[in-house]
Amino acid sequence: MSTSTLVHIPAGNVTVEGMLELPERAAGLVLFAHGSGSSRHSPRNNTVAGVLRQAGVGTLLMDLLTPEEDRDYARRFDIGLLTQRLLDAVRWVRVQASTRNLPLGLFGASTGAAAALETAAELGGEVRAVVSRGGRPDLASEQALLRVTAPTLLLVGGHDGGVIDLNQLAYDQLNCEKDMVIIPGATHLFEEPGTLEAVAKQAAAWFVRHLRPAA
Repeated sequence: MSTSTLVHIPAGNVTVEGMLELPERAAGLVLFAHGSGSSRHSPRNNTVAGVLRQAGVGTLLMDLLTPEEDRDYARRFDIGLLTQRLLDAVRWVRVQASTRNLPLGLFGASTGAAAALETAAELGGEVRAVVSRGGRPDLASEQALLRVTAPTLLLVGGHDGGVIDLNQLAYDQLNCEKDMVIIPGATHLFEEPGTLEAVAKQAAAWFVRHLRPAA
């Protein structure tokens, strides 16, 4: 049994919407970051989030950009703005009664992966784990990648050639516990049969392993 709540998160001079879903006795909370304003409706992110909840981990899928901002394509690559929105969301969950004591993880797709890593670098031990799906972790600054302490898993499609190389560049700069897994047969959007399920299984195992109840 889980609870689902449409939430409104203050972020500077705007408010972003999100869907907070918490299973009973959640082991932690994973915030989903994407570079597109439709992120909380993303079928792929929702599939992964559902598997996380089955594993006992709460999820917050949110729109890091407002619909107006998302119409400006360049905003999707504004890593500084996406990171600030993600930091605002972390601050918000830290003052809600239902989430304030839950260990935090970050799941980033596309440019959201860079924002997740920048956020993890900023917050240090407050972030317990990071997972990137077909992401662009290379868009995070080198300084941020060197500062990340949260165990980080990079998931990349085996047929996503250029993105594999970009993920390898970021992976080589990370000093934390880390792993990079190539999902065989998958292209960038993991639309091939079984590939998204493989991503969800890997992500759930990573988060369950690294999210620990708060002391």
